[in-house]
Amino acid sequence: MKAYRVSGIAPFGSMRQKFSLDLPASDAADAEHRTYSIMGSRHKANRRSIEIKSVSEIDPRTSTEPRIMDHFREDIAAAGGSIATVAEEE
Repeated sequence: MKAYRVSGIAPFGSMRQKFSLDLPASDAADAEHRTYSIMGSRHKANRRSIEIKSVSEIDPRTSTEPRIMDHFREDIAAAGGSIATVAEEE
């Protein structure tokens, strides 16, 4: 499995908005399929209304998405930790 960042435009209520989603997938086609599935279940958007602009493979250490951090936990730890900047909590 690899980490992918999928970005595009989808309907959220009465407006169309940009989205970006980081997720683990076996290849780019699988990442697209998972995106359609997640957006459909969360926002009741059908596949025809979701427009995917790009699918790119990313380094798992650059993502702050919990799904990526959980799936690649051992790889991130072995590589020396996260590259992504973590904002301090107040």
